Amino acid sequence: MRTGRAVNVSLDEVRTVWETNVFGVIAVTQAALPLLRKSASARIVNVSSVLGSLSWISDPQCWAREHFGIVYAASKSALNAVTLAFALELEKENIKVNAVSPGYTATALNNFQGTDTLEVGSREPVRVALETDGPTGGFTGPEGPLPW
Repeated sequence: MRTGRAVNVSLDEVRTVWETNVFGVIAVTQAALPLLRKSASARIVNVSSVLGSLSWISDPQCWAREHFGIVYAASKSALNAVTLAFALELEKENIKVNAVSPGYTATALNNFQGTDTLEVGSREPVRVALETDGPTGGFTGPEGPLPW
C-alpha cells in the first residue's frame, strides 16, 4: 500500500493498473457494443470496489481511508465514472450498465486474505447481470446499493 501512495507512486505502476481497470474496460465495452446492440436484454457489469466510492472514502469516519491510493482504489473510482458515462449514453438503447463490488473476496490481489469465498464474491455480479428489471447506472455490493 505504501508504494501506491500519490506522493511516491511509480507512474509505470499507475499506468499498468489503469490500463486494465479503466482503459481495458473502455476498449472491451466499445468492442462488444455491436453485439450488445443486437441483444434484447444487453447488460454490462463492471467489477469495481467499495474502495472506489469517493463518497464513502471521503467520510472522516471511514475505516478504509488509509487504504485509498492512486493506483488501485483511484482506478476503481475512475472505473465508476466510466460505468456511469456508458450507462447514461446507452440508456436510450436499453443497454443496462452497472458497477458492482464483490466484497472482500479472497483472491491473488489480496494474497487470498479476503474474508469471502469466490462463490460469495461472484453472487452480486451474477445477480446484476441476470436482473431483468433492474436499473442502469447503479453501484451495488453484497449488502445493497453503494454510494458513488
